[in-house]
Amino acid sequence: MLSGSELKHFVSGRSLYHVLQPWWDVFSHHLSIMMLMVAAVGGTLQIAQCKILCVPCQLSSDHGCTPPLDLGTANHSSASYTSTGIPLLTGIINDLDLQQYSYIDAVCYEKQLHWFAKFFPYLVLSQTLIFILVSNFWFKYPSTSSRLVHFVSILRKCCDSPWTTRALSETVAEQNSQRSTLSKYSVLKSSSSMDGDVRPNNLVGIDPIGILDKKEGEQAKAIFEKVKKFKMHVEEKDIIYRLYMNQILAKLMLFFIIMAYIPYVTTCISFDLDCVVDIQAFTGYQRYHCVHSLATIFKMLASFYVVLVIMYGLMCFYSFWWMLRRSLKQYSFESVREGSSYSDIPDLKNDFAFILHLLDQYDPLFSKRFSVFLSEVSENKLKQINLNDTWTAEKLKQKLSRNIQDKVELQLLLLSGIPDAVFELKELEVLKLELIPDARFLLKVTQLVNLKEIWLNHTIATVDFPALSFLSENIKILRLRCTDMDRAPQWMFSLINLRELYLDLPPESNAQFINGLAKLKNLKVLFLKNSIPCIPQVIPCSLSSLQNLSVNNEGTRLTELNNLKMMINLTCLKLVNCDLERIPHSVFSLTDLWEIDLEGNNLKTVEEIISFQHLQRLCTIKLWHNNIAYIPMHIGALESLEQLYLSHNNIDTIPLQLFLCSKLSLLDLSHNSLTFIPDEIHYLKKLQYFAVTNNNIDELPDGLFQCRMLQSLLLGNNSLSVLPPLVSELVNLVELELSGNQLETLPVELGGCLNLRASGLIVEDCLFRSLPSAMKENWLQSEKEQL
Repeated sequence: MLSGSELKHFVSGRSLYHVLQPWWDVFSHHLSIMMLMVAAVGGTLQIAQCKILCVPCQLSSDHGCTPPLDLGTANHSSASYTSTGIPLLTGIINDLDLQQYSYIDAVCYEKQLHWFAKFFPYLVLSQTLIFILVSNFWFKYPSTSSRLVHFVSILRKCCDSPWTTRALSETVAEQNSQRSTLSKYSVLKSSSSMDGDVRPNNLVGIDPIGILDKKEGEQAKAIFEKVKKFKMHVEEKDIIYRLYMNQILAKLMLFFIIMAYIPYVTTCISFDLDCVVDIQAFTGYQRYHCVHSLATIFKMLASFYVVLVIMYGLMCFYSFWWMLRRSLKQYSFESVREGSSYSDIPDLKNDFAFILHLLDQYDPLFSKRFSVFLSEVSENKLKQINLNDTWTAEKLKQKLSRNIQDKVELQLLLLSGIPDAVFELKELEVLKLELIPDARFLLKVTQLVNLKEIWLNHTIATVDFPALSFLSENIKILRLRCTDMDRAPQWMFSLINLRELYLDLPPESNAQFINGLAKLKNLKVLFLKNSIPCIPQVIPCSLSSLQNLSVNNEGTRLTELNNLKMMINLTCLKLVNCDLERIPHSVFSLTDLWEIDLEGNNLKTVEEIISFQHLQRLCTIKLWHNNIAYIPMHIGALESLEQLYLSHNNIDTIPLQLFLCSKLSLLDLSHNSLTFIPDEIHYLKKLQYFAVTNNNIDELPDGLFQCRMLQSLLLGNNSLSVLPPLVSELVNLVELELSGNQLETLPVELGGCLNLRASGLIVEDCLFRSLPSAMKENWLQSEKEQL
């Protein structure tokens, strides 16, 4: 006997897959139960009743079987009578007892009864069990049962989740709201002026998604993850489809086998039997007349069984036709997409598609409810609810800070989206979004009247159409970094008032995206980090107002630069990591150029630098991180030069002509091979920053200390053994680096550097301790006063 818990488990196990059984499988299952009942009835009758009854007989004149006792009723005249008048019986007299009759019955049953009449219940039972086993094999085979159990488990959670019902019901409400809003917006737009001052502010209050409690939200989030993993696992193969098809073929084969012999052998079941067996030595007779008492009922049961098998076969033929009439390895949610706001529900394939086709045969509503958890839109809405619960306005205000430009800044990292509370921070000026998969700018963004700058670092951002008008008018600076051009925001080209654009794009970025820059007519600053063979033609041809162009080519050679001549309004040009070997000649046509930066190229000589004398406004030249071996002597012709960066090169001498650049205020020669500094450096009266770190200088000239406007003097990692007392002449010095030299002491004259403090003196601790205590205390006191 089964216990209550075992019985419950058995029943639940049988009903676990009922949603995956189409009507023909259910009907076939009931037919199988009826076949089992036929086998049970036949078996019960065969066990309960006598199988066969036999009596001895002899051959008659017509070769029939005559019983051993003949009453002789055919000829009464010849009958003999006893003395009392009772007629004598004629025929064969036998002395068989009950055991001999039982023996005869058993032998005739075994030898003469047709095999189908003997084994009919067992044949029905075995054939029906094969039908049942084949029909349910896919529920027990490990590779398929695990997937089916997982699917049914997920389906039950999907149907029980409050998010499913809420998402489907609110889709209808959202569509109605959108239709109403769009109709109102079209009226407002047609009645407004061309400057677009009138906007559909009534959209702000629309909130199509209700509030879920935290537990429900976490449960729904877990279901989304399970559906993703299940989809990824099941869509790879079609093992369920193939096994189900093989089951149908196996049942059809069994059907043909049964129908090939059962109808015929049914006719072999007979009530009368003529039994001839060689047991005369035991009974005295060789021929017997027998009757099969169950023949009639067995023949009826067999006929009924044949009818059931025919009906079962029709179900198999129908299922086979259903499998072939269309591709069941593809499943489309087109009707669901058209009838809801979840237009991103993907079509499915292989086993996942086949399972949903089976589910539709049970109830198509289940597939619709399941589709909610296949939509990224639905998932993002759920994430937005959880996000809003976590990031309240009070919590976001605590993350506000001021950047180096003294602007109010908010940085959001690794969130699922933009919390709605962000749009309540009216003081926000800079919004940084990093690694956010779905950043959506709603119409509520119009509340951020001070927002001028947006950062999108590996962030997929979308903008609602009503919000785009606000962003196009207010956003001045956009910084975009992405690795997938397919998800790059195309709406950025609608920001007509954009002034600065910083693009960090992958190498495979398409030209169509770059050509979109032509729409940004007011762009002043463009930073482009990419691997391009030439300057895109759209930049010089369409961006006539561009003043600052920066290209970081990440080591890829930039070969075509002639179109730079067209950019006559450029004031700053940066060609970084472009593998340039010479200074491009097209640069010399940019008469308004103030700054040129050729960092990280392969420059070995810069003889062309003399052509910079025609650029009267050029004041900053950056040639750092190259392979320059020397500074041309005609550099002295650049009278307007104010800043010169030559660090990280192979320069070993400083030409005296360099000191003819009397306006020079910054000179960076660090990380070179210099061994000395010419005394003529005193001609640079306006020099404020001088760096020669990481060289081989062992002595400082006296002329260096006549540059009394020096504020930063960087001498670290050289071979200096002494710091001249003349350092006290540098009264404006605020930064002095001496670490990494061979100094043993510091001159007390450092106290004459009135603006120098302990924080600005970069030396080893032992050298700092060698200074007079009064000097150190004076510096510390001055720093405290400044604080």
